[in-house]
Amino acid sequence: MRCVATAWRAHEAELRRFLRSRHGDAAGADDLLQEVFVRALGQGEGFCAVANPRAWLFQVARNLLVDRLRLAKSQVPLPDDLADLPDLVPAVDGLSACIPRALAELSAEDREAISLCDLEGLTQQAYAERLGLTLPAAKSRVQRARTRLRARLVEACQVRFDDAGQVCCFTPRPPVQGR
Repeated sequence: MRCVATAWRAHEAELRRFLRSRHGDAAGADDLLQEVFVRALGQGEGFCAVANPRAWLFQVARNLLVDRLRLAKSQVPLPDDLADLPDLVPAVDGLSACIPRALAELSAEDREAISLCDLEGLTQQAYAERLGLTLPAAKSRVQRARTRLRARLVEACQVRFDDAGQVCCFTPRPPVQGR
């Protein structure tokens, strides 16, 4: 503990000036100075092994000052009705209401490709094996089915896309009866 006392006597005044010049409030700076001392004492005999006690004390002082200033940032109160705001669901997530109609209007082959690969998660390799197709042929079939599904979604549900190509809005429509 002698190491702490010696270092503290040598650097206390300098640390106080440093903290007061940056904190702006003498009482708050003195509180931080006391916290630096407590942290040094908390090191116990380990403080004696510190190569540069002055640098260690100033680093602790800077860290405490930064933490205190972060906490002192002004905070804006949240409005009381914030919890009542509706959850905003991305437009693409709401397309599930349109997909049955668009799928019903596709050919059986396209419906099968979309259903197996996109809805049920079958790999295109497994899809190719199931239908006895080559992998490139299966990939082409799935790609063409996706293109036709997109066209049906645009037409049947009036899906529109933003500048980035993401779904921005649509009009949900029920499936057509008799298909």
